[in-house]
Amino acid sequence: MAIYAVGDIQGCYDELRRLLDAVDFDPEKDQLWSCGDLVNRGPRSLKAMRFCRDLGDSFQGVLGNHDLHLLAVSRGHRPQSRSDTLKKILLAPDRDELLDWLRSWPLFHYNEKHQVALVHAGVHPDWSAKKCLKLSKEIQDVLQSPMADRYLAGMYGNRPSRWKDELQEEARWRVITNYFTRMRFCAANGKLQLRCKAGPNAAPADYSPWYQHRVKLMQETTIIFGHWAALNGNSGNPRAQALDTGCAWGNKLTLCEVNAGFPRTWVEKS
Repeated sequence: MAIYAVGDIQGCYDELRRLLDAVDFDPEKDQLWSCGDLVNRGPRSLKAMRFCRDLGDSFQGVLGNHDLHLLAVSRGHRPQSRSDTLKKILLAPDRDELLDWLRSWPLFHYNEKHQVALVHAGVHPDWSAKKCLKLSKEIQDVLQSPMADRYLAGMYGNRPSRWKDELQEEARWRVITNYFTRMRFCAANGKLQLRCKAGPNAAPADYSPWYQHRVKLMQETTIIFGHWAALNGNSGNPRAQALDTGCAWGNKLTLCEVNAGFPRTWVEKS
């Protein structure tokens, strides 16, 4: 059995299928992990969703900011932006089934056997695997509860900028979500800087790329993540496997084999 992790698909269904064909992906024995942002910006989000859903137990995803944006739009908490490509999903006859499936995803996945974690953006420097799993489960439970609308309505925003255990409800949910799905830069104490979306060498004063800090989780675990296309698949840290190579922006899609050691990767070829 092979486990393959893929970068931000963002509706680039054709590129995904070419990559899977290149490695002879077999859902009867292999697994596909998505590091989030399955949908939006690319042209075939509906087809990408249906394909991954139909993989059943052979698929493992974690939520990205674009996936959460789709859920917020679908429930009327956010308007579609001019650059969104979500209309076909929202009008699809199986829309509710697809959205319920997406809503069941975690924000963080951990494979103890291979000492690998999967997340969309990053993790707080002080969080262990146990802490990440607990906080991910907290949001997963909220999304599948009657509080889902409160969560999605209050999800947007950059405050609070730092995790505190005593945070409650919307503020707590928002900052957990921002670490897992939006972060690029943070301070050593975990304080987030979410306004800057530049490359790693353009860090604001007193901030660094999250993976350049002493990250507790990375002491024994490799973290696979997406979200940051400016890295072009290279964080410079062997414990931080960056997979977003900007497919939705006209570049390529990248896949790596999790259980073959890093960095064994394939880049989609047109």
